[in-house]
Amino acid sequence: MSPEVISIGALLVMFVIGTVLPINLGILAFVATFAVGTASLGLTEDEIFEGFPVKLFVTIVGVTYLFSVARRNGTIDLLVAAGVRLVRGKVALIPWVLFLVAALLTAFGTFTPAAVAILVPIGMNFAHRYKLNPLVVGMMVISGGHAGAFSPLAVSGALVLGLVDKTELHVSPVALFTASFVINLLLSLLTYVLLAKRPVPLAEQADATRENEDVAVSGRPDWRQWLTLACLLALVVGALGFQLEIGFLALGAGTLLALVDMKRQEKAADGISWSTLLLVAGMMTYIAMLEKAGIIEKISEHAAGLGAPIVVALLLCFTVAITSAFASSTAILTAIIPIAVPLLLSSHLSPAGLIAALAVSTTIVDTSPFSTNGALVLANARGVDARRFYRQVISYTGGIVALGPVVAWGALVLPWS
Repeated sequence: MSPEVISIGALLVMFVIGTVLPINLGILAFVATFAVGTASLGLTEDEIFEGFPVKLFVTIVGVTYLFSVARRNGTIDLLVAAGVRLVRGKVALIPWVLFLVAALLTAFGTFTPAAVAILVPIGMNFAHRYKLNPLVVGMMVISGGHAGAFSPLAVSGALVLGLVDKTELHVSPVALFTASFVINLLLSLLTYVLLAKRPVPLAEQADATRENEDVAVSGRPDWRQWLTLACLLALVVGALGFQLEIGFLALGAGTLLALVDMKRQEKAADGISWSTLLLVAGMMTYIAMLEKAGIIEKISEHAAGLGAPIVVALLLCFTVAITSAFASSTAILTAIIPIAVPLLLSSHLSPAGLIAALAVSTTIVDTSPFSTNGALVLANARGVDARRFYRQVISYTGGIVALGPVVAWGALVLPWS
């Protein structure tokens, strides 16, 4: 049996067991990583450990710890109250405000995970306080981030346009940005219309520890809350203005705030979502192992060698969507565009259409709990049954993986080919 079949088969078995049985999928992924990596792919333990997502681990720990501290000292309540005043009490508008803020941040150069890391904790607290559907809030923040992610000033937009400029092809920056923005806006609209009124998967028993974290908001912030607001501002400036690592900034800020309020912050580390960390770290280590062994590249090449160009374009969209749900969107984009170039040069497919479709198909699935953005939503959700909410996120992502590539291909490739 080929290594490709064994690797994908192990992945499917993990999903079945992790869905049916109450065992963390990350544990299964770590076990499968060492079993498949050493026995089938011939990798050493050091090569396997290279795939552990250290940066993502630090980001999730730092962000969830900082916002746990901010929640315990009442600062999050202040921000939520200010947000409600901003929309004049119309809390139903909050997801759209977050969508637009995320789009503006990424359109002007903020890396999407950084924008999501800043906005998701605040959005999840809005959802918890005002009984909004956390799935809708979290997914609209992610969609907003990707709506602006392919502007010429954005990280992803500059990456794609830079890769295309190295070839004989030409892709309009306006077309790339517009395609991403419109499709993500439509996705958010459908998400809001179809899911906003659906019941929230509340935890069966109230989490007394978390409920007691909320501090009544008085008229004016105290000095600790002012210091917390200053730390949050410094986090935004450091991450967005100076491109500093947001995880380390958040850990530093959280530590400072805990030191000046030690009695109240004694259990702040309980706010870190360790189960989510285990889940994401295990799956990403497994996928990184497949990338290192060349399994992902072989799957992409198989897809590129099948059928007529228009059919191959659809297969490529599906390939990047499925792969990106478990791996880095940036890495997938970097790998797939060189594969698509020979297809575009030898066919009548629209370069702008296919490149935009691949870009959208790659990023639109970042709602997955195995990506940085989806993991942040899962880690920051409050007052929900964690297992049921995880299944909702998986189901939502599954729908996007199934329909997103078809929509991107049908709207961006088919009409211009």
